[in-house]
Amino acid sequence: MAYQPFPLTEELHITQIITIHYFEYTNTYHFHGESHDFWEFLCVDKGEVTVTAGEEKLTLQQGQIIFHEPNEFHNVEANGKIAPNLVVISFSCDSPCMEQFRNLITTISETEKTFLAQIIREARHCIATPLDNPFTQKMERCVSAPFASEQMIQLYLELLLLSMLRRLKQKEQPDPSEKSTRKENDTILYQRILLYMKDHLHSQLTLDQICQANLVGKSQLQKLFQKEQHCGVIHYFSYLKIEEAKQMIRQEQANFTEISDALGYTSIHYFSRQFKTFTGMSPSEYAISIKALAEDDSANVLH
Repeated sequence: MAYQPFPLTEELHITQIITIHYFEYTNTYHFHGESHDFWEFLCVDKGEVTVTAGEEKLTLQQGQIIFHEPNEFHNVEANGKIAPNLVVISFSCDSPCMEQFRNLITTISETEKTFLAQIIREARHCIATPLDNPFTQKMERCVSAPFASEQMIQLYLELLLLSMLRRLKQKEQPDPSEKSTRKENDTILYQRILLYMKDHLHSQLTLDQICQANLVGKSQLQKLFQKEQHCGVIHYFSYLKIEEAKQMIRQEQANFTEISDALGYTSIHYFSRQFKTFTGMSPSEYAISIKALAEDDSANVLH
């Protein structure tokens, strides 16, 4: 019997990305409003905002997302107290299942937040137009974008929407009081941030940068690392840097100054101080101890 193909059913397909934004607004920001013939959603990363959707006026808080169907008038304004951070993405999609997003306001899950963070991360790599310009009508490509960044944006956006549709069909809204769900979400978030840190070992990172890149609040991030590592976020990032420095020293392919520069330290003296804080030895003392250990092992083998 000949092999037969298995045609895959496609429930949702994004035909175009129009704009991708990450805004850090002041607490007095007001956008006059607009309507257009494509879909758009707004997700509150931090703070809260007042949103007009058609004739309704609604308040959205952190973690909530609202969808605006094509040709629906919408605007957004801060509440005068809290400076909000917002993710706004507009796109074209003619799939019938998009009907489920009409008039939808919901809270995104941690998995969906991961997809959203990946979209913003890829966009920062492949879109030259600043993501914080509210007047952008045409995005420009980066000439040196990583391979397949644009397709990754499309796939992550489809994953985000499909995840939400499945959850809505199963009537499984995120429930922060459910222990198993919270534990799973914390694990996903922790692994995502660890991967982000490891990808940025050769640069300097601030707490704000880590929060913004991973769409997580400072207090939630600090609590997570206190729970998982019993230390602060930046302290653990410094620990990862020193572990990388130890490996580089063992490889003997760079001197201490080159290692310090490669790991984003402002000076060799600061690097040496941090190295001693975490290991109890200076970089040179560590290198000597490694060589001594290797010599001892060689002597044992010879005997």
